[in-house]
Amino acid sequence: MTGGERVARALAEVETALGTEAVVRSPGALWAYSADGNPDLAARPGGVVLPSRRADVAAAVAALHRHGVPVVARGAGTGLSGGAVAEEGGVLLDLARLDRILAVDEGEGWLRAEPGVTNLAVGRRAAGMGMFFAPDPSSQVACTLGGNVAENSGGGHCLKYGVTLQHVLALEAVTAGGGTLSLGGLAADLPGYDLLGLFVGSEGTLGVATEVTVRLLPAPEATRTVLMLFHREEDASETVSEVIAAGILPAAMEMMDNLAVAGVERGPYRVGFPPDVGAVLLVEVDGLEAGLDEQAERIAAIARRRGVREARLARDEGERALWWANRKTAFGAMGNLAPAYLVQDGVIPRSRLVRVLRRVREIARTEGVRVANVFHAGDGNLHPLILYDPAEPGAAARARRAGAAMLRVCVDEGGSITGEHGVGSEKREEMAYQFTPAELALMRSVRDAWDPAGLWNPGKVLPPERPGPTGTAVPSGSADGGV
Repeated sequence: MTGGERVARALAEVETALGTEAVVRSPGALWAYSADGNPDLAARPGGVVLPSRRADVAAAVAALHRHGVPVVARGAGTGLSGGAVAEEGGVLLDLARLDRILAVDEGEGWLRAEPGVTNLAVGRRAAGMGMFFAPDPSSQVACTLGGNVAENSGGGHCLKYGVTLQHVLALEAVTAGGGTLSLGGLAADLPGYDLLGLFVGSEGTLGVATEVTVRLLPAPEATRTVLMLFHREEDASETVSEVIAAGILPAAMEMMDNLAVAGVERGPYRVGFPPDVGAVLLVEVDGLEAGLDEQAERIAAIARRRGVREARLARDEGERALWWANRKTAFGAMGNLAPAYLVQDGVIPRSRLVRVLRRVREIARTEGVRVANVFHAGDGNLHPLILYDPAEPGAAARARRAGAAMLRVCVDEGGSITGEHGVGSEKREEMAYQFTPAELALMRSVRDAWDPAGLWNPGKVLPPERPGPTGTAVPSGSADGGV
């Protein structure tokens, strides 16, 4: 039986259980599901299932797995590493209809929701109670809670408050064969292995979350946001390290270089940055009203010692919102500068910012590409945006080589190949930059324990194995195989 025949039989069984309106089969409609936020990693799925209830997820997965059909969970499709793409012809599980907030406990500080609820909807519900949900990826208007869990998303405010993992208390998950597990709980500490921590960030390779309980925090009493313009990128980078070294822990520290500024200043949220600015640094502190003005002034004083061109405090909430909107549209604004761009996502110790940015520039010159840098400077999460024209012969290949080289630099400097975008299919080979063959084999054994048939998002995260000299499996990209 061919793969297409298995998919057809499995989808027929899903239609019987969930109804014909829950299954998408037409080729034209399936192309709409062929990519996430990275169009270079497109592949048309064999079908799409849209469950309306959490029980539908288990029923659909059971039917698909009975026929040996791979399952790829999909939220809003805003990911950037190909994680929500059915590259092996499997079936996508679109969770958009599971969009209900199920329960909120203001006293205990938690919210329970289905995976299709957007990050922004959680934040708004929390704000109505004087609380907030800390993770705030730039795509928070559209991205979903289930996707945040799968990718362990971060955002501007993860410097102080941490990434998604630090804010997930419990979840319900459908795993291999349609079984259901409850992971985590409301207790402060639980015995046994941290299976919740293993699941968050597993990129859909262990199962799919169908219910998520997240931590809500009391909203800070006040906020101060400082915008600083620098002549030189190096001075802005040194300011970042010096602020933290001074004992100040901002809620967020965001930075854009000159080319990134050129993009956002052609977008819908223009601040009026001068075209010759070397770098823009946006720093936000929050907490009790008392002392915030002093913290903001200390930050400005550090910047002045670094030769800041201009430092100013947001006059009101409107100006603060404009500054943040300007920053959060930076990725999309690159369309103002080039027909296409490759987003990279690496992490380094923030004390290495100056040296790493210099090496990023060298790689860009070598490969003949332009790079706009936008990043969560406080926690060293870099986003080099590699601009290119796909119509130019060899341009896309040069962009990919540049991106891989930049990730190698991050690892060489004590960092990581991803901070929040995940590995997906885009960076699975680069996992060998960071992990030994033995470590990758251990990860593979964990995955096999959860998914013995290899039907959950196959081909993602881990590099493929190839036959070794004695018939044993050797991870692609290991020391004896190259990358």
